[in-house]
Amino acid sequence: MAERELYPHPTRELATRRAALAPETEAAFKAFNERVFAPGALPTKTKQLIAVAVGHVTQCPYCIRGHTRAALRAGASREELMEAIWVAAEMRAGGAYAHSALALAAMDELDAPRHG
Repeated sequence: MAERELYPHPTRELATRRAALAPETEAAFKAFNERVFAPGALPTKTKQLIAVAVGHVTQCPYCIRGHTRAALRAGASREELMEAIWVAAEMRAGGAYAHSALALAAMDELDAPRHG
């Protein structure tokens, strides 16, 4: 039995099928994407570095690959990309650290004397 890939390789055929199933939404998403990554208050390079970091936090392999390439095309260096990835790693770890307050509160609740 052939093993299936967890993430299918993005192909033109898959893109065409996706667009055919919801063409208006596809067009709107494409326009939104182009607007979001257009230069504005932030240059495209910075936006692509943010996208690389977010791709790592959301763990989207398609986003990681696509936005890494786009960031390089926009002039990002490999060092800038790696720093963006480290920022993502810290934010992901920081979220777990910050949410430890929930576990500490649950521990305190068990330690509180029971009334009743």
